Amino acid sequence: MSLTAKTCVPCQGGIPPLTRVESEHFLKEVPEWMLSDDGDKIERQFPFDDFAKAMAFVNKVGDLAEAEGHHPDISFGWGYANVIFFTHKIKGLHENDFIMAAKVDLL
Repeated sequence: MSLTAKTCVPCQGGIPPLTRVESEHFLKEVPEWMLSDDGDKIERQFPFDDFAKAMAFVNKVGDLAEAEGHHPDISFGWGYANVIFFTHKIKGLHENDFIMAAKVDLL
């Protein structure tokens, strides 16, 4: 099943984060995302023509995050939006992060 067909499952903690190998496997489905040096986050920067388009994108990501119950760290400004996913409760990556990355890619 593709990541975009899945929904996020609430993470209650108490489980280990994905290993680097597991994360690299999921990255094949979201190849424009970068794995952090520590392997605990994924990040992508999206370019835009102006501030208004970046802000509109950020609002769509926010709506998606609320619907899925899984929230990224987002920064944006004129011509860009930067999105970072990781699962706070496990201090690392979970399948949910990759599900969200795939769904953000569709926006």
